[in-house]
Amino acid sequence: MLQMIVTGLLCGGLLGFVMQRGRFCLTGGFRDMYIAKDNRMFYALLIAITVQSVGVFALIRLGLIQFNAGDFPWLATVLGSFIFGIGIILAGGCATGTWYRAGEGLIGSWIALFGYMAMAAMMKSGALVPVNDGIKEVAVPVNSIPETFGISAWPFIALLALITAGLVVKTLRKPKVAIPAMKPKRKGLNHLLFEKRWHPFVTAVLVGLIALLAWPLSEATGRMSGLGITTPSANILQYLVTGDGDKYINWGVFLVLGIFLGSFAAAKGSREFRFRAPDAKTAVSSFAGGLLMGFGASWAGGCSIGNGLVMTAMMTWQGWISLIFMILGTWTAAYFVYVRPRAKAKQNRSAASAAATA
Repeated sequence: MLQMIVTGLLCGGLLGFVMQRGRFCLTGGFRDMYIAKDNRMFYALLIAITVQSVGVFALIRLGLIQFNAGDFPWLATVLGSFIFGIGIILAGGCATGTWYRAGEGLIGSWIALFGYMAMAAMMKSGALVPVNDGIKEVAVPVNSIPETFGISAWPFIALLALITAGLVVKTLRKPKVAIPAMKPKRKGLNHLLFEKRWHPFVTAVLVGLIALLAWPLSEATGRMSGLGITTPSANILQYLVTGDGDKYINWGVFLVLGIFLGSFAAAKGSREFRFRAPDAKTAVSSFAGGLLMGFGASWAGGCSIGNGLVMTAMMTWQGWISLIFMILGTWTAAYFVYVRPRAKAKQNRSAASAAATA
């Protein structure tokens, strides 16, 4: 039990610290791909996936960890990921982003987090279990992409690494926008950790290494998996209601609690922590987004981390197809939440200006 607590909190703390300081937000990254035509955060995700994939398959090859891709519930993955993508726009952050932003004192993230935990708990062990399980019966027996083609995973990893390297090099060669340099107020390690702006690609490498570290640490406690957010989040609420620690408390629970603590430490150290209460409209949107996140992630078998980072690195159909539909869901919601209202407001201003001129 002590090993579970210490290693879970350690891994989660590192992840929360790095994500907070590096502003590693996949919701903003997916949204910016559509609205701002900025793909840097998506490329950062590819870096994290590649780092983890190389490391995990090396550990599997050495016999240090085990992995079974299982079957592929394609319909649940497609629908759930799309719904999850809509939810993260309304909530203002994905599952992991909600945990780390809650650590910054953002009350809206607390509201989204409660909705996310409650819906995931209902889907996994509550009244919505039949809804959650029924659609997953529509599945194909092979989830592993390499197994589908009958070859090793390494050619796919090499292809991913080449594509990622090409995109990163191309991005780094683009002319940089000059930003006035701020005079450092801190020195040495304190400046690097809490004041200096972290590059998204450096942050991505660290996230990938932490995701890799999660595998042996988790499996050492009997949990045969890497990073995961949805089920552990649901387990916290289920434990608080039932008190059944043997059933609901595992390494993943301490992982997500560690994310919160690590983010809190980073936010306090960088003087970014402060309680911020949302207005009523934002609070309702955050809660609705949290509910959609919990529903979608349960159907899809993972969130932006469980599917978008981990299952992609494991070269599964579930991971990559989930990532595609997650992004499509994000773009759909972004159109109705950001693009369409702005276009309508611009149109109204033009009409008002024309009327005033006339």
